[in-house]
Amino acid sequence: MADVVFSYWGGKLTDNRGKAPQEYAEPERLKLPAEFKPGVRIKAFMGWNGFAVRDTDVSIVDMCRAYMEAVQKESCGKCFPCRVGTKVIAETLDRITQGEGRMEDLELMESLGHSILEGSKCNLGQTGPFPLLMALKYFREEFEEVIRGKKKVPRGNYKVKLTAPCMNACPAHLNIPTYIECIAEGDFADSLRVIRERTCLPGTLGRVCIRPCESNCRRLNVDEALDIRHLKRFVADYEIEKKRKPLIPTPQDRKDKKVAVIGAGPAGLTCAYYLALKGYPITIFERLDEPGGMAAVGIPDYRLPRHILRREVDIITSLGVEIRYNTEVGKDISISDMKKEYDAIFIGVGAQGSTPMRVEGEDAGYKGFIPGVQYLFSINKGKDPYPDGDRVVVVGGGNVAIDCVRSSFRIGKKDVNLFYRRTRREMPADEEEIHAAEEEGVKFEYLCAPTKIIAKEGKVVGVECIRMELGEPDESGRRRPVPIKGSEFVVDTDILIPAIGQRVDLSFLDEKDGVQATKWSTVVVNNETMETSQPEIFSAGDCVTGPDVLVRAAGSGRLAAEMIDLYLRGEKVEASDDERLEKLMGEIGVYDPEEHIGIIPGRKREQLKALPADTRKWSFEEVEEGFPVDTAMREAARCLRCYRVGMVAIG
Repeated sequence: MADVVFSYWGGKLTDNRGKAPQEYAEPERLKLPAEFKPGVRIKAFMGWNGFAVRDTDVSIVDMCRAYMEAVQKESCGKCFPCRVGTKVIAETLDRITQGEGRMEDLELMESLGHSILEGSKCNLGQTGPFPLLMALKYFREEFEEVIRGKKKVPRGNYKVKLTAPCMNACPAHLNIPTYIECIAEGDFADSLRVIRERTCLPGTLGRVCIRPCESNCRRLNVDEALDIRHLKRFVADYEIEKKRKPLIPTPQDRKDKKVAVIGAGPAGLTCAYYLALKGYPITIFERLDEPGGMAAVGIPDYRLPRHILRREVDIITSLGVEIRYNTEVGKDISISDMKKEYDAIFIGVGAQGSTPMRVEGEDAGYKGFIPGVQYLFSINKGKDPYPDGDRVVVVGGGNVAIDCVRSSFRIGKKDVNLFYRRTRREMPADEEEIHAAEEEGVKFEYLCAPTKIIAKEGKVVGVECIRMELGEPDESGRRRPVPIKGSEFVVDTDILIPAIGQRVDLSFLDEKDGVQATKWSTVVVNNETMETSQPEIFSAGDCVTGPDVLVRAAGSGRLAAEMIDLYLRGEKVEASDDERLEKLMGEIGVYDPEEHIGIIPGRKREQLKALPADTRKWSFEEVEEGFPVDTAMREAARCLRCYRVGMVAIG
């Protein structure tokens, strides 16, 4: 049943005042969650696009006061209308709620509000006064009643969040507008400092992040999204180029509680970094002989040079983090052993296994049949996985499949093919990676799937495939591929590489460890706190979500560090107000792809220089060069600084 008394959001008005609850209409544009956290009701919400009221005991006047104080606090001060205007409005509303208001204050605030909206250069000022103006329009009597009555208005209980479309979309919730503004102003060190507040892998993410922030960039509504990912890479590379000592916070005083981390991948490294900053002694147990997990052995050097990742790991170990390599949990050490020595454990293993294709001959042990993750692992260790083969068929449509085909050229394979059961449109791989593979001469065969491996004398010599057609959409939203009866065909090949998915291996968990797992071999956790079924064991990353992107593993690793800190300090392990607000803003929707911004398109997105396709395909040299200083500053200057303030009244 609808329970919102009033809503004005995104130009859509829903006014249920004076109606019986059963007659209430649902707000058209705003979906307001019922609770801020269990047992704590959201009574009202005010934000960049308007406001909504659920409980009639909420004072609109006081809510406007609190909101404009929050906007004024976040004003950068570079625009005179925003800097001065928001201060005057906030002080005026404070005076009104103290019983000292005057009727002329209402006209003053309206005039100032419009001036701020029209005269501010960034989105904070361009949206900040808007909900106040709507409140003055639809609840003017309440303002007048407070002023006439000369009465003090009780202060409400509010939670405030500064957000932006890009920030909210980022799994690590980096303060993207600020670090980009620092670049535009030439303060590259401060930009990197801001980035490291939320991730310890700026150079890595600056190369391989799938950049959900860019698909939520308001600049898209004008011309093209900012190149947020490569601006992050720029400041990380600049620090290296100038041989500057990394600016990282001084760790807190050493604590006597110790933490064990299983896995030196993005989730484990990130968790270790932020716990080390809090003063905890950390030991990471890694079964490989180098750090990085899938980032190291699953991403080729032409995308992520090994020295970049290793430098970022060196920064982590400089905080006192110990990494024990070639140590396999479940064989060399058990979780039971860890519990005796460590006060908390974090499980951050990646998805390093391959999903089977379920085709005839897959389990026969044929030479030349190599799962995608294993294929990349060998290549990243400097080996040709199968020197006897020259013709390659990779099956799949994700980034692992693209990495396999592009890496095949780089180890000297001459005939490289990718088979995918849907069309190019449905491929989940990064569009830039697909385009690069096309430039390098990979042959793509769409709408087909393998049915049988053909072998001779124990070696792969071909693969039988069947043509597909697209049927109705499946649970992923993509049209389901359906085999076309009688359309089988055979392709000659020496090497067949399935790259259709990855899986997590939790065989190191013993039943006595008491860590609950799902039937899909992932760890069961409280999604808000990263707690497992054992209070001292936490987990995040691929081993919780299944195969996922690096930035989400890193973001959840940082969150897990916050939760482990709460646990070790004996405090209640629960999501912070900031995390709850971030989630709430995401549910409301921070980016509107249909928003008309009204700015004349200016400079187009800057493009990185790349090595020519006919030369780079035979080398593991990094394909893209990175931004020069002047180019990075020009690209950063395209940012619209899309900060907005959101606020909930709770009770």
